[in-house]
Amino acid sequence: MTAQTPYTGRELSKIALQVATEASRLILEGFRRQQTVSIKSDQSPVTEFDLQSERLIRERLAELTPGIVVVGEEQGGQAAGEFTWYCDPIDGTINFMRGHPFFAVSLGVARHGVPFAGAVVAPALRLWWRGSVDDRAYRCEAPCTVSSTEDLGHAVVTSGLPVRGRAVHESGLDLLLRLSPFVRDVRRCGSAAIELCMVADGTYDAYVTRALSPWDTCAGAAILLAAGGRWQPWSEGGRAYEFGCNSGIHAHVLERLGAPSSGSPSSVPG
Repeated sequence: MTAQTPYTGRELSKIALQVATEASRLILEGFRRQQTVSIKSDQSPVTEFDLQSERLIRERLAELTPGIVVVGEEQGGQAAGEFTWYCDPIDGTINFMRGHPFFAVSLGVARHGVPFAGAVVAPALRLWWRGSVDDRAYRCEAPCTVSSTEDLGHAVVTSGLPVRGRAVHESGLDLLLRLSPFVRDVRRCGSAAIELCMVADGTYDAYVTRALSPWDTCAGAAILLAAGGRWQPWSEGGRAYEFGCNSGIHAHVLERLGAPSSGSPSSVPG
């Protein structure tokens, strides 16, 4: 493949899976072992394995897709060109630090700012997902689709919850308060990438949260779209939110959240 050859989403999803798998093997070496932890300026933790994982990802993507810019949680970057990679070297760092198995390497690519393809590898769970909007979604290489749930009262929803120092309206809990009285149950994994993939494979029916960074959600959103789901960021009162769900409950979720209708996938933040 040359730099002049257009990339298909299917090709990019396979590259994402290959690189994310390599990074996942690296971070699994540190799972439930002593780790060096630092605190970043936003008060979130970062381990030595976050840093090593992102270095590996950047090195491998530079070899496999040399013309595509990489934007990562730890080393930053700026979107440019038709395609942009977004990587979270460990999505669910707190889980990883505490020995909880819900963490993953998330590697997605946006095309003209819209989630296009990606892979999420959760090594402690022995699960992986990949997909692209020009192909389909896969769970451990078996095709997967969103659930067929149409009744909001039967839906299982996943969401982020408040963390220390964040007000209710900044945490996404206000969204959950709007939605939770009308659904069957609510879950929280602590990894946005895994949660979106579990909507993609039908485990959950919807995911709602305050807006996160594109490295948190680009891969999962692309896989969700590939699985026949819906993905929609929106703003309200100067605050940014996002949700993903199957098509069957999409209108009901819109109504309960008070979100505007959208006929096409929204772009990731720049």
